[in-house]
Amino acid sequence: MLKIPRPAAEDDRRRFSRFDNFRSLFFFLAAPSLMEALITSRGVPLRVASRKLSSVSANFSCLEFKSYHCRSGRVSIMNHPKLLRPVTTSVQPQELSALGNEGNIVPSKEIMDLWRDVEAVCFDVDSTVCVDEGIDELAEFCGAGKAVAEWTARAMGGSVPFEEALAARLSLFKPSLSKVEEYLQKRPPRLSPGIEELVKKLRANKIDVYLISGGFRQMINPVASILGIPRENIFANNILFGNSGEFVGFDENEPTSRSGGKAKAVQQIRKGRLYKTMAMIGDGATDLEARKPGGADLFICYAGVQLREAVAAQADWLIFKFEPLINSLD
Repeated sequence: MLKIPRPAAEDDRRRFSRFDNFRSLFFFLAAPSLMEALITSRGVPLRVASRKLSSVSANFSCLEFKSYHCRSGRVSIMNHPKLLRPVTTSVQPQELSALGNEGNIVPSKEIMDLWRDVEAVCFDVDSTVCVDEGIDELAEFCGAGKAVAEWTARAMGGSVPFEEALAARLSLFKPSLSKVEEYLQKRPPRLSPGIEELVKKLRANKIDVYLISGGFRQMINPVASILGIPRENIFANNILFGNSGEFVGFDENEPTSRSGGKAKAVQQIRKGRLYKTMAMIGDGATDLEARKPGGADLFICYAGVQLREAVAAQADWLIFKFEPLINSLD
């Protein structure tokens, strides 16, 4: 049978058609990771499980792409396996709406002046000073991690009163004294990157540092020891145990055991020490509440572990790592 050769132009069209289909497939598979890679310029690594690319997309990492001509010039696609690996940051694509306004990412001169004039800085602990939510980690250690984490998310987002969430979480696993001690021995504190340097810088500049947390003193005392923060500068909750070490509840007299408690703690500190300017640094709604008359003058939202949109949108300064705060104190 006689085969009639196709015109060269038709061969070219078929080759370019196959290339276009291949290119479309490549960008469809790689686009999420490429976007995450771009976003990392504002984020910091997190210790969370990230989605894995399928084996199909993973195989593209060994391919080599060259330069191609197009109407607007040349397009070069280089083989770079890192672009195809999952990238985990504090900012996820679906959370970009909180970053739509650049105003609180790049602080104004007024905000920067306030920060440089602070006489005391109050830090949230969970997901700020430490990379974990302490009560979630303790609950997971006791076998009730998932249920407790759901309550934590609601409490930090401000959708339920904090005291209600605290009581509900503790009732789910009722930690005994021996279990808390075992947890502290097996799981020492994991500090956020840069926090030790920041606290050291603040103390060198004669700025007092406080830890104000809805977590528990039993778990925060070791953190304070690492950072050189005196125990009297800790405002946190207290788990109560019976004579046999059994869980009996928590101290409801602590101001941080209820909604608005961090704000009251900051006001109490300011009134007692007569500070002229104070800052609160944290990630949750209870931290935001501390910025009020008689309390903190400045609220800095640290989103290096958790980005809570409603909180970030109302912050005076939104940061994803502590270096900008350290550098601005030079």
